[in-house]
Amino acid sequence: MPAVIERTGNTKKQWLAALITALLFLTVCLSWGTTWLGIKIAVETVPPLTASGIRFLIAFPLFVSFAIIRGDSIYFPRSHLGFFAFVTLCYFSLPYYLLNYGETHVSSGLTALLFSCMPVFILIFSALFLRERIYLSQVVGIAIGFGSLFMILHSQGLSLAHDEFAGVLAILAAAVMHALCYVVTKQKGAAISVITYNTLPIGLAGLTLFLVGLGVERPDFTAISTRSWWALIYLGLCASVGGFIVYFFLLKRLSPVILSFVFIIFPVFAVIIGSWYEGLPISRDLVLYSALLLTGFAITKMPRQKLSVRSR
Repeated sequence: MPAVIERTGNTKKQWLAALITALLFLTVCLSWGTTWLGIKIAVETVPPLTASGIRFLIAFPLFVSFAIIRGDSIYFPRSHLGFFAFVTLCYFSLPYYLLNYGETHVSSGLTALLFSCMPVFILIFSALFLRERIYLSQVVGIAIGFGSLFMILHSQGLSLAHDEFAGVLAILAAAVMHALCYVVTKQKGAAISVITYNTLPIGLAGLTLFLVGLGVERPDFTAISTRSWWALIYLGLCASVGGFIVYFFLLKRLSPVILSFVFIIFPVFAVIIGSWYEGLPISRDLVLYSALLLTGFAITKMPRQKLSVRSR
């Protein structure tokens, strides 16, 4: 009887742990899925550079607090100062400005779909710089994904003659830079804690973006709406800090492959929530091509064929 009771207790604990993990996974998907709408609302009355800077300046004190609590240094090793500059510029400063700029021309849902290409760029950069193997199934997945992306842009009526296309290029450039950062980090930053990796770069990027925004954009702070201020607070506290913490907590509980499907799921939330807020219809073509795009990118995460292509 005691053995049966013990097994029952263990089963309940396992179910509870699984439930908590599932809820946290959903929390990350929702947090990152609503990030794009948050950016869209923020840039309604705040220029892109200034909005990026304020967001990071809100997040910075919390990261410093976590560093103090955990006893982590906020400084990169002296031998990694070049890497520190690279992360500050190419992970935080430029990409987030480009995302904010892109959302002044593109819907939040489409932005999320465009940024979901990022894991594919990671795959390509890993093959080029880390000499990692690319499987045939992954090549097929990339072809399906980018073919579907082209059809999405076509179905949304975007063309080279419109400002929207500049927004598309800006968002894809941000995805490329993030992908490059992940690959370079795998080479040079494996020994650096995630708190150290984020804290000082996010603070320096926030200050730089804010000061440049003051000089270039000359924002009128009296014209910033309450809604945009709340969006910036949400982006700084929930998306930048909350989603980040939960994600890395899950990284200790789930395999990286399973957790990487966050990048496939959050665009679905983004499209639905963004379309509802912006009053945009979700067409049958958008649903079809979005499903194909995310399926293609999901295939790149599940190499099942032994036949592979090696980068030369």
